[in-house]
Amino acid sequence: MEIKNVLVVDPLKGEFVGDVLWEEGIVRKVTPKGASTFDNILMPGFVDPHTHGCFGIDTMSIDDEKLERWERFLYTQGVTSFIPTTISAKKEDMIRVSNMIEEYVYKKSKTSVVGVHYEGPYININKRGAQNPSAIREATSREMEEILSPHVKLITMAPELKGFYDVLPLLKENGTVVSIGHSDANFEEIRQAFLNGVNRITHFPNALKGFHHRELGGSGAGLYFDFTLEMIVDGIHLDPNFVKLIYRLKGAERISLITDSISAAALEDGEYELGGLKVNVLEGKATLQDGTLAGSTLLFSKAVKNFKKFTDCSLKELAMVSSYNSAMNLNIQKIGRIEEGYLANFVLLDKELNVLETYLYGEKVYQR
Repeated sequence: MEIKNVLVVDPLKGEFVGDVLWEEGIVRKVTPKGASTFDNILMPGFVDPHTHGCFGIDTMSIDDEKLERWERFLYTQGVTSFIPTTISAKKEDMIRVSNMIEEYVYKKSKTSVVGVHYEGPYININKRGAQNPSAIREATSREMEEILSPHVKLITMAPELKGFYDVLPLLKENGTVVSIGHSDANFEEIRQAFLNGVNRITHFPNALKGFHHRELGGSGAGLYFDFTLEMIVDGIHLDPNFVKLIYRLKGAERISLITDSISAAALEDGEYELGGLKVNVLEGKATLQDGTLAGSTLLFSKAVKNFKKFTDCSLKELAMVSSYNSAMNLNIQKIGRIEEGYLANFVLLDKELNVLETYLYGEKVYQR
């Protein structure tokens, strides 16, 4: 198949008008045309490594049918890779979800599901946010050996807690990326984690120790060291000016867009549940009864538009934050670029960045 006369956006080569040819789900040829006019924009398919659910579906209660519906819905958002994310839960529930996802991926010849993300329960209870405190606990090597599998791509942990460095070698051996989050660690504790190979921070800087000029905290450490920073760009979790500040300080190379969406995303305001806790959604803002933010109702296509609006970044940079950076940081192979040899995972957008078509392994899975 071939798509012609589009503005091809590659996170490394940049933007150019051209044609893209693919066969058997793999990009075979990218031909620049030297033209200045184009019909639409072709970007690498979006990657969301942190989503708890949407459209009435929750990671903790998914089955094959629900996960397939979740996939299909995310195609409308241009998402061609995503990682269902758990919340702090019992060991048995974590294993059940992980096994279900592993079996689902095994049965599918083509899927946008690339693994599981454990957000907790090995986090600081003082920075739990909307995580259920009854499930939060310290990590042990024995439990980690039970919950790990090759499909556990990502885990969010607090490095100041007992057990963190005990299990870190097991996580590295498994190929699981460790992300700092829900942490009250100070600057020195974050520095030690960074020096031990931890280079990602979950939904920066939400649920981290705040910045102070005499103690930089987790937020300051995230800026000081070369972390990849997840960001929820919904205009609620982060002020637009803060997003622009981080973009200026860190550059697009160190930012990964996420939704942190819950089951209420794409649905109406009302009462929902997250990890056994009641969540109220009012005007798209999800909170616990005490006002604590409880994930988001953000959709990925909106996150992309927001980041462009808040920062005035280039489309090349937009491809970095929406796809390439997550793929690189999480070691997901052959996605995130429009280049020969890469998977034909694309999103076709109009000039206002509305999703027109989504391609997975070269197959058109969504058309507006």
